[in-house]
Amino acid sequence: MHYRAPRPVAIVAARRIPFCRAHTAYADVGNQDMMTAALAALVEATGLRGQRLGDVALGAVMKHSRDWNLARECVLGSGLAPETPAFDLQRACGTSLEAAILIANKIALGQIDAGIAGGVDTISDIPVVYPDEYRGILMASARGKSPGARLAPWLRLRPRHLKPEFPGVVEPRTRLSMGQSTELTAKQWEITRAEQDQFAFESHQKAARAWSDGFYGDLVTPWHGAKHDNNVRADTTVEKLGKLKPAFDRGPGGTMTAGNSTPLTDGAAAVLLASEEWAAARGLPVLAYLRYGKVAAVDFVDHDRNGLLLAPAFAVSSMLAEAGLGFADFDLFEIHEAFAAQILATMKAWESPGFCRDRLGRPEPLGPIDRSRLNPKGGSIAIGHPFGATGARVLGGAAKQLAERGSGRCLVSVCTGGGMGVTAILER
Repeated sequence: MHYRAPRPVAIVAARRIPFCRAHTAYADVGNQDMMTAALAALVEATGLRGQRLGDVALGAVMKHSRDWNLARECVLGSGLAPETPAFDLQRACGTSLEAAILIANKIALGQIDAGIAGGVDTISDIPVVYPDEYRGILMASARGKSPGARLAPWLRLRPRHLKPEFPGVVEPRTRLSMGQSTELTAKQWEITRAEQDQFAFESHQKAARAWSDGFYGDLVTPWHGAKHDNNVRADTTVEKLGKLKPAFDRGPGGTMTAGNSTPLTDGAAAVLLASEEWAAARGLPVLAYLRYGKVAAVDFVDHDRNGLLLAPAFAVSSMLAEAGLGFADFDLFEIHEAFAAQILATMKAWESPGFCRDRLGRPEPLGPIDRSRLNPKGGSIAIGHPFGATGARVLGGAAKQLAERGSGRCLVSVCTGGGMGVTAILER
């Protein structure tokens, strides 16, 4: 540990590869390929080839066993000096935002001068496993000391053992998917289908406009034949979204569809953080400063009390209390759109006197967010959501917006599986 006064932490640069719907452009590549590509793009853009950084923190949610040292392997292929250390972490959908907070803490304390945070995820290359009984046969055979002992376990093999098990994004505690849990939240907070479809439409419109205006030109590096985020639908309409069938509650009360939810997505993103002195010595600009980071968790098993994805409501409240800030103090809000219902319910909770008083311990509601300042360059519903990469994607876009404005403050928030929320404050 370094016991010294904290120093400012700058966001210097960010790069990602296009986010693509699962089983499309990246159907034949995996986490390591995508993450290495994003790192290499960042290294080239900042002139860091051959240079040693203090640390690199990367993560993924859906990982093969072969990815046990994913961050280090990606660094070795990125163009950075091989003496650059790296480590893996995972906090569900908040993985790369948590990575940035960890790297920022090391810089602030003087342990390192610069580091990279990032994340990746693939749905196209998910790990497929076989039943425990089949694995038991394999291991028993491998332990055999003679040909007979190695053969005997296979006599127990049955056709059912060969049925693969595909991973699902299901909460072990409730056996509900995130979508099913959020349907309960939508009903609890009376979020209508029309509100969700309108929100999704606006996400696509903003993302399409940002791409057309060139905003993503220096943030996204074409790779593997993909040049743009291929889920963005400039031609979608509220009417088209309204024709989609509910995906999680197929009964008459279902409101969440494939259109107002994030798509299953492949992609990777990375952010370079540094001290002011390190950046200045290399002629690299300071886009923004990462000032605060906060996490929270809720007991979501009792859904009547807490929704699975409402933890950011708590994390943001605590962070703002520590910073002495309110929503009126922010120029931008970059909030992950896991589902339109999720973000709408969270904002409704911040406006609720009862929720803010009874659950957040606030004498008054946090209040409404100026929707014109919310995800102005599009959000996860349009751009996509590779679980481990979204935090870095959001940080990079937020820092660039603040740099273009010349000043300002941005609130960043990401909900995660397991009933957690990761939040941060960027300033310039």
